[in-house]
Amino acid sequence: MTIFLIFAGLILLLLTGMPIFAALGLTATVILILFEGKISPVADTVYAHLDKPILMTIPLFVFMAQIMIKAKVIDDLYDMAHTVVGHIRGGLGVATVMSCTIFAAISGSSVATALSIGSSAIPQMKRFGFPERDALGVIAAGGTLGILIPPSGPMILYAIVSEVSIGALFLAGIIPGVLLALIFSAYCVIGATRNPEFKSPDWAGWPKIVSAVRKSIWAVMAPPVVMGGIYLGIFTASEAAAIGSLYALFVAVVIYRNLGIRDLWDCTYQTMRTSMMVFMIIAGAAMFGHAITIIRLPNGVAEAVAAMGLGPLEFILMVMAMIFVMGMFFESIAIILITTPILLPTMVALDVDLVWYGVLLMINLELAMITPPVGMNLFVIKGITNAPLSDVVRGAAPYVVLMVFGLALMILVPGLATWLPYSAGFGR
Repeated sequence: MTIFLIFAGLILLLLTGMPIFAALGLTATVILILFEGKISPVADTVYAHLDKPILMTIPLFVFMAQIMIKAKVIDDLYDMAHTVVGHIRGGLGVATVMSCTIFAAISGSSVATALSIGSSAIPQMKRFGFPERDALGVIAAGGTLGILIPPSGPMILYAIVSEVSIGALFLAGIIPGVLLALIFSAYCVIGATRNPEFKSPDWAGWPKIVSAVRKSIWAVMAPPVVMGGIYLGIFTASEAAAIGSLYALFVAVVIYRNLGIRDLWDCTYQTMRTSMMVFMIIAGAAMFGHAITIIRLPNGVAEAVAAMGLGPLEFILMVMAMIFVMGMFFESIAIILITTPILLPTMVALDVDLVWYGVLLMINLELAMITPPVGMNLFVIKGITNAPLSDVVRGAAPYVVLMVFGLALMILVPGLATWLPYSAGFGR
């Protein structure tokens, strides 16, 4: 009964439109007053969660993305992908997925990926006869890769709440992210092969291909610079974020030469706003986690699972189904911060690999971005195209099936997520 009341109250607050940090903090305050009669330990709890050097990755990666976008480094990405593979059957869809994959590895945001790539790609696809509904779907789905491919904002939040290595999670997301991109690309090619209405531009020729690759090389090299250093053990995740920011500044100021003082101020301001929002959410999550620990809610869940006799696989399947349903109504940050503190003790008791679970969680949160009624990417695509929401939903529907297939594959073959981080020396 206690669990039901806590969730009902929290969900009610979120449905009213209250900010996540406020809903979590208010729920925690009520719990502490009812069960403890005081809230004095909250200050120490919040301070302990915010006093972590790893939190520096958040503003640094946000700043890196802001610089690359403001300097228009990203604009060359789609042109390169379109030039290289646009001539093959379904190549425009493949080019869009390629662009989303690379941009996701720079921005760490699904919404930013869908918005930025969609603005360039959708007009081009429609120009060459790519069916509009398919174009809307591939952008909506391709944009979700920003959650899985590092650096990912939701992945950083999960790492902070679960105390799993951010470097390990970043590396764990690479193979699943690339695999999903390949699955999306294969679907685009197969769909184009079966549909005679698909048209493709003429082959650009080697001179144009070389020129397009040369122009985009600075954007393409950003992910290897950041992730390569982590994999080789040259620097930590926090240092990688700093290196990424310096790299973005170098490219914008020295190579592109189009970043003014005003632009730098705008990037800094947007970074500050985004980071403060995330830090406030972390503070609210710290309060909520402390409150549910006081009333032994996580222990109760662990005892209930033990009483049901569920094994690790059955438990994971149950959790994935629950998060899929939650994803239809709540945004990814809320899902991470509500579920992780409650489920963590049970996963530890069942010896569930927390890095592997983190990847499964991110794929499920990708699904949340394109499943109605609250799929954020669906509304982003509708906003930049003025297309009917029903068309966007229908276009994205096949990719929901593809993502579920990808999620099932990761559950059945955990090594796809865990091999890379553990081969790089990140212990379980």
